[in-house]
Amino acid sequence: MSLRNVVFIALIAFAVWQCRAAETVSLGPGVKVDNAPVQTKINNSETFDFNDFLITPLADFSLQAKVLSREDYWLDKESELAPTDLALGWQNMSDESVLSQIDIRQSGRWYRWRVEQFPIPRRELETQSANMHIVPADDHVAAMLDLVNSGQIISLKGQLIKAQAVDGWHWQSSLSREDTGANACELIYVTELVIDQS
Repeated sequence: MSLRNVVFIALIAFAVWQCRAAETVSLGPGVKVDNAPVQTKINNSETFDFNDFLITPLADFSLQAKVLSREDYWLDKESELAPTDLALGWQNMSDESVLSQIDIRQSGRWYRWRVEQFPIPRRELETQSANMHIVPADDHVAAMLDLVNSGQIISLKGQLIKAQAVDGWHWQSSLSREDTGANACELIYVTELVIDQS
């Protein structure tokens, strides 16, 4: 890829980022999502082909959550499968009076946060939010994903998955909301996505 194309893509990404920042939704203080995500193990799941990847469902998964941040990707191998990451929060991490005291950023497929002083216990911050790699199952889900902005409340359903490519590349979802750091993100094949509050 030429330097000119890289610069062009970088400028488009920056413009999209600025538009997204301007579209951040404020719903006011108070917990907006009472419940944690729901996960159910799948026994004897069947692997299927999807966009030149082999997908193996690991668990059924559903949630309602506040969108803390979103990041779109174009250049990495993972973007062929999951073009968008959503940092999502529930319970105390859906309360804007808490979130206003936390600096939240995404980059390189990571969700990062920084605080001057913890507004809630650190463990609540870690276990009531997560970075989730979103794999749209169809064009309708992809179109809905395009409409998602920071601050909204969304609901989604699908499966936590393992993905493999013929060249040996693989990517697997975390199966816990309790983990942190590398390999703690969820990789979700999303079959239903709804914006509940915007």
